[in-house]
Amino acid sequence: MKKSPFRISPYQVQFLLVVGFLTVGYALYLRYLGIEFSTVALACDAGTQTMICKARALSTVLFKNSVFGITALVIAVLNLMRPSIVLLTGGLIAAGLGIVLYNIVLSGLAIGLFILGFARPAPATA
Repeated sequence: MKKSPFRISPYQVQFLLVVGFLTVGYALYLRYLGIEFSTVALACDAGTQTMICKARALSTVLFKNSVFGITALVIAVLNLMRPSIVLLTGGLIAAGLGIVLYNIVLSGLAIGLFILGFARPAPATA
């Protein structure tokens, strides 16, 4: 049985674009209006229990432990070994969050591995 190379359709590309923009948009919102905005930071540190404060606390714990970068790197290695649209989507989400939320090195390495995942040899012609 001959295995066909991994290629994504135009619909999957559009889906990945939407997922990528939503992920990076939410991460930018969380970083600049939840983590670094002093009014919100002071209110959350004072004990306000709003949704933005809970998201701020969760993201702070996750990026201090490099969870976004490690997750993106693990998914990128799995995608490099056996590419699929599910792994590509999950890795795009983790890498997008990691790039914006302070896990730059590991997430950047994961993005490089995702790009390498598309570098497959061309099918041999007879």
